[in-house]
Amino acid sequence: MTGTEIVDTILVALAALASVVGLATGKAPRLAAGASLVLVAVALLWGWVSDADHELDKTVTVLAAVVAVAGGGLVTTQVFSFVEDPERVTRAGSVLRGGAWIGALERLAVYVALVAGWAPGLAIVLAVKGLGRYPELRNHEDTGVAERFIIGTFTSVLWAVACAGVAVLAP
Repeated sequence: MTGTEIVDTILVALAALASVVGLATGKAPRLAAGASLVLVAVALLWGWVSDADHELDKTVTVLAAVVAVAGGGLVTTQVFSFVEDPERVTRAGSVLRGGAWIGALERLAVYVALVAGWAPGLAIVLAVKGLGRYPELRNHEDTGVAERFIIGTFTSVLWAVACAGVAVLAP
């Protein structure tokens, strides 16, 4: 293992640790999300500028999957805290039940599809999610629910894409 590979593995391992600890404990979620975000960004840049062959490293691939699933929940929650009124969050959460589990599965599916090089998987994941939530979004008068769905989906998917980028670009 080269020095470049070791640095990338350490960055992704630290992001996975911050994500899992932040999600499991619920303590300092903004700090855990911020740390994960910075570590993923640095790992992405590190992989992008490296001259190494970009073959999938099994350790980084698994760790990046953990960061995609666990860290994505933290990051999405923090984005919601910046853009939503706390009162509307409660109402939207009661309509869009199971959002955390759906988001975790969505991020995992997007991550796996991209790492496997199967781009149609992205379309399938988003279509299934949209069709599955359509009745709830259509029948609810509060536009905050639809906004929460869109913001959560975009944040979740972008996070999974960034984590897949780390796995693909890892030296």
